[in-house]
Amino acid sequence: MTAPPDDCLARNDWICGDYLSTRRQILLDAVGQHVQLTVVSVGLGLVIALPLALLARRRRWTVGPVLGITTVIYTIPSLAMFSLLLPVYGLSATLVVVGLALYSLTLLVRNILAGLDGVPAGTKEAARGMGYGPMRQLLTVELPLAVPAAMAGLRIATVSAVALTTVGAIVGYGGLGNLIYAGMNAYFKAQVLTASVLCVLIAVVFDLLLLGVERLLTPWRRAGRSPRPARGRRLPTASGRRA
Repeated sequence: MTAPPDDCLARNDWICGDYLSTRRQILLDAVGQHVQLTVVSVGLGLVIALPLALLARRRRWTVGPVLGITTVIYTIPSLAMFSLLLPVYGLSATLVVVGLALYSLTLLVRNILAGLDGVPAGTKEAARGMGYGPMRQLLTVELPLAVPAAMAGLRIATVSAVALTTVGAIVGYGGLGNLIYAGMNAYFKAQVLTASVLCVLIAVVFDLLLLGVERLLTPWRRAGRSPRPARGRRLPTASGRRA
């Protein structure tokens, strides 16, 4: 009976320290590409989603079409999405970024709109009574109060983008997905497991970072009070009294 080799790579183990040490740069490059694709795509989605949510809030008749279109886009299978975008962007990272940005729209638009709609009417009336114009009210009252709901959507969209980025391996721009795809074809256990675990870790790190950002943007929630607009004036509560 032949003794098993001492090298975990030769044994094709799922957990192999030698794989980490010998492929360190490959892993770092894949992680870097994965993070870059995720950040750029979600950032692009946010840039598109915010104006759409503001439009839907201002022109209520557009709520149905905006939410309907973004929902339909979200239901398109990723392989089909990339195939539809291929004639426009070719085999490039832009194809993956645009596809992921489109997928993020339904989560971002819905949550931003829900956050804006959740601002108490009394609070908005009190802000107008204090002389706030529409833009100042939006920037200093409504958007800050909408941050928790918007950040919830952003967190989900980001974690989803981390997972969907792996599909970009079909066009050669999938970050860790490239390693997972190649490892599955070669039945390279350590590569598949390591790349998969790194995807999970990236998602967890992003989620924790965004949670920290949310806490920084909403200090009044930790203190149990309403946000303060510019010039240190306290925002009136829904009852019309100042907090």
